[in-house]
Amino acid sequence: MSTRKTLKALAEARRGVLVPGAFNALSAKVIEDLGFEAIYITGAGVTNMWFGLPDQGFMGLAEIADHTARIRDAVELPLIVDADTGFGNALNVYHTVRTLERAGADCIQLEDQVAPKRCGHFSGKEVISTEEAVSKIQAAVDARRDDNLLILARTDAAATHGFEAAVERAQRFAEAGADILFVEAVTQAEEVHALPRRLAKPQLMNMVIGGKTPLFNADQLGEWGYGLVLYANAALQGAVMGMQKALTTLRDAREVQESSGLVASFAERQRLVGKPWWDALEKRHA
Repeated sequence: MSTRKTLKALAEARRGVLVPGAFNALSAKVIEDLGFEAIYITGAGVTNMWFGLPDQGFMGLAEIADHTARIRDAVELPLIVDADTGFGNALNVYHTVRTLERAGADCIQLEDQVAPKRCGHFSGKEVISTEEAVSKIQAAVDARRDDNLLILARTDAAATHGFEAAVERAQRFAEAGADILFVEAVTQAEEVHALPRRLAKPQLMNMVIGGKTPLFNADQLGEWGYGLVLYANAALQGAVMGMQKALTTLRDAREVQESSGLVASFAERQRLVGKPWWDALEKRHA
C-alpha cells in the first residue's frame, strides 16, 4: 500500500493515531525508529529550528518543500506537511500543492488565517472570509495529480468567531473536498469531546504542550473518534531541553561523558543516520 493510502486508512480508523512533528530529517528518522506510524512536518518547528524565529509566517514554500524532499528521502512513513496558508491566494495554493506533491507529501495542511499567519496558540490571530477559505481548499483539491494525496483543512476561526462558527467553516471545507478536518485551538474540554460528533470527516486534534487546548491522552481522543492526534513540537521541545541540559553540564563541568545520560552515544548517532548501510554500499562499489 502506498504511504498516501496508508495515511488515509489511519485517519479513517479513528483510533487516535499519534503523529509527532519533525523539524528536519534526523528528527523524522528518530520518529520512525521509535515505531510511530506517521510524521508531521511542522512549519513552527522548521521556523524555530531553521531560522531561530517564532512561528509568525517567516517560512516560505521553498523552505518547506526542501525539508519535505529531504525527509521523504530519509524515511518511509506517511508525511503530513504543514503548508501554512498556502503562501497566498487560491492560485498560490494550487502552486503550493503541486510543489509539495512533487516533493513527496502524502497530505498537505492548509489553514484559513490572514497572512502572515501565526502559531494557532498565539493571540492576535485573524482569519480570511469563509468564501475565500473555501476557494483555497477547492484549488488545493483541483491541484493534486494523485487522488490519493490528502488535503487537511484547518480553521483557526474558533479564536475569532467562536466554536460554532469554526464547526460551520470546517463543514464547508469538507463540502469543498477536504479529506481531513482540523479545528485549531479550541479551549474547552467539551468542545474537544464534541467535534467528532459534529463533523463526519476524519479529524485531527492538535495537542500543544503549553498551548490553549486542554491535553488528553491519545487513547481517550481515539475513543471519542479522532483519527489523528498531533504532537507537532514535542520532539522540538525535547530537543531544546536536551541541548540545554547537555550544554549546561559542558559549561559548568568542562566536559560531557557518554555515561552522563545527557547525550546519545557515538554509536547510536551513527546507527540513526544509517552509517552501516553506507559502509556496505561503499564496500560494494569500491
